[in-house]
Amino acid sequence: MNTKVAIKDRLKMLGIKPSLQRMAIMECLLEHPVHPTVDMIFNQLSPTIPTLSKTTVYNTLKLLSEERAIHTVNIDEKNVRYDGDILPHAHFKCKSCGKIMDVHFQGLEALKIKQLHGLQIDECQLLYKGYCQTCQHEIKQTTNN
Repeated sequence: MNTKVAIKDRLKMLGIKPSLQRMAIMECLLEHPVHPTVDMIFNQLSPTIPTLSKTTVYNTLKLLSEERAIHTVNIDEKNVRYDGDILPHAHFKCKSCGKIMDVHFQGLEALKIKQLHGLQIDECQLLYKGYCQTCQHEIKQTTNN
């Protein structure tokens, strides 16, 4: 299925009017799973959408997040990151290079609970921090020299 059609259908299903900017932002999140910041999204899309403003990016991400079309990821101390993958998964941030990546494993579906000890659960984020394989290798090389 055409990505643009799938995005348009996904937004319509959630009751979101599929404007050019909204579809472009959603496509950016789905096709470039680097968990971008507002600035990263704006810088990537503004050359092809000259009418795009940072305010539009902020407002669109807020709307998409509120309607559960995307996830906000609060793993970066400086910036909110955004993720178009709404299936259950965790996130990992490398403490050396800063790369943020998805972590998929069995059992995460069990964390999708609605209530816990009388509390209403609307959101759950599982975040890991450590060192990616590349940085582990570089650290090992540095310490062995």
